[in-house]
Formats: sequence, C-alpha cells, structure tokens
Amino acid sequence: MFDRYDRMNQILAAERLSTSDQGQLIKWFLGSYVQKCCQRCPLSVLRLFDDISTSEKLWTATSAVVHWRQRNVKRDSWSAFEFHKVGVSLVIYTRSVSVRSYFVCMKELTKLDSRLRGYFISVVCLHVARKISMEGSAKWMKFLAVMCDDVDWNISSLKTMKTSELVDFLQKSAVGHLTTFRHLEARDFGSVGTIVTTDFEAMYAFKRGDYQHCLLLSAQNVRTLLYAVRMPDVPILPEFLQLLDDDIVSLTALTLIVNPEWRDDSHNYCITQLTLSLYLMKLRHSVTSLDQTLNYIVVAQGRHPLDWTVDQLTLKLAERKIHMHFCI
Repeated sequence: MFDRYDRMNQILAAERLSTSDQGQLIKWFLGSYVQKCCQRCPLSVLRLFDDISTSEKLWTATSAVVHWRQRNVKRDSWSAFEFHKVGVSLVIYTRSVSVRSYFVCMKELTKLDSRLRGYFISVVCLHVARKISMEGSAKWMKFLAVMCDDVDWNISSLKTMKTSELVDFLQKSAVGHLTTFRHLEARDFGSVGTIVTTDFEAMYAFKRGDYQHCLLLSAQNVRTLLYAVRMPDVPILPEFLQLLDDDIVSLTALTLIVNPEWRDDSHNYCITQLTLSLYLMKLRHSVTSLDQTLNYIVVAQGRHPLDWTVDQLTLKLAERKIHMHFCI
C-alpha cells in the first residue's frame, strides 16, 4: 500500500484498518477509487453509480465497469504499442545508431515486446540506407556485419555491392520486415482497428517506379480504410521519406520552418495509412479515377481532425497534384 518503507505510517494505517468494518472499507474504496475510475467509462455505465444503495445495484455498476475495461484492454494496448513504435523511430532519427546502442536496443525491445524488435531492425535498415546514400558505405560496413546475425545477410555479398545497390538492398530488406510487422499488428490488434498490411509495399513500389502496382495496392487500401474508426500511423521521418518523393519532403520541411514548435508533438511525425494511400493515388491518369480520388480526399479531410496538421497538409497536397494533372 506504500510507495516506500515508512514504519510509523504503516503502523498507524494498520491500526486504523483494524478498527474498520467491511462496510466502511467498501465505502472508502468506492469513494477513493471506483467512482473516480468509472469517470472514463461511457455515460451508460457512469449512470449506474447514481444509485448504489443496495448490494445488487453496486454489483451491477462495478460489473459494468469491469466488462467495459475488459473490452478496452486491447485498444489501450494498441495505443501503447503505437506510442512505443513512434518512440523507436524518433530515437533512431534523433540519435542515430552505433554497434553498442544497437545491441542495447535489441536486448531491451526483446524484453518489452518482440514485435518491436522487428520494427527496430526495419527502421535501422532505412536509417543506414539514408546515411550510406549521403556518406558512402565504408564507415557502415562494420555495423552491417553486426546486423548480419539478426537478418540473415552475407556480409561478403554486401561488400561487393555498389553504393546505389546497397541502398536499394537495405530499403528492400526494411520493407520486407515492415510488411511482416504489419501482419503481426493486424493479427494482434485487428479486432480493435482497421489495419492494412501493404502500405510499406506500396511506398517501395512508388520508390522503384512501379506505379501500377503502387496504385493497385493504394486503391485497395483506401477502400478498406476510408470509413475506419482507428488505423495505424506511418512515420514521415527522413528514414521513411526516402521512399516517397521530393514534394512531401518539402512539405514537412516548410512546416518546420513556419512553426518550429511542430517538432514537440509526436503526432506530427506521422500520417495515417489512409492519408498515405491517398497521396500515393495522386498518379492515376484517367479523368474518372482522378475525380474519384478527389472525392475520397474530401471524405478523408472530414474524418481527420483539423489539428492533425501533417495529415491535412498532405491531403491538400495530393488534391493540388490531381488538379494540376487535370489542367495538363
């Protein structure tokens, strides 16, 4: 009952409890905990506590809280999981990685949640790919050799690759791990949210110029996600932006220039799967399909809160791109 050892207070508490009967304890418990906790419940459950004058009514009210909580445990678990996922991405983006930090993170994430271990490997692959494209591969070969045991690579083969080939290899490997991660997420949290598993695959298809495949996957994802209540986010940190185009890179950079405090809200580092899919659909060429995409964008704009700045701006950018295509 105590946060730390305090013998005198513990003795006093024990004396007070020993003189209390069951009714007093129940009253104290209800006033101190149950009625405060039930404030999070929907109004239909909360109203049950307006009258708990009998044991039957009290049982009904507390049972309703328990049942509501049981139904929402998985949703809360998914929220926590998404929070940690964003945290992993931000740590890699802001602090980079070293051999030592890689081992530490792998050990800690395995204890925290084994699914995050695979996600961490994915983001590390993208991070190293971005660094190699800017700095060359020489300084990163030792680090890649360390990763080989975890991702089943052959370091000798990696050493023979040109810089562009190595970057593409790391991007492809990352997308493979991210797709596996999405399947695990859909398996474990699909009952409390709508999760498509091909968003990263669509990004990679866009990156390598396979626009038809990208559009096919994105259109399927939009139809699945358009009226979803909950869905995962996609980070738009530099590690992930390398799979998109310069327009969205410029958009995020301009947002930071206009409002540097934008960095303080972790949500501004992400867009929803729906926003991403609609952005990737901007390349459709028939007038009919472009018009349909515009209608989808209008629906998505209404379903995303106005303070989700990066989602709203990305949807607006996709809309502008489509209008430009009509003009051409």
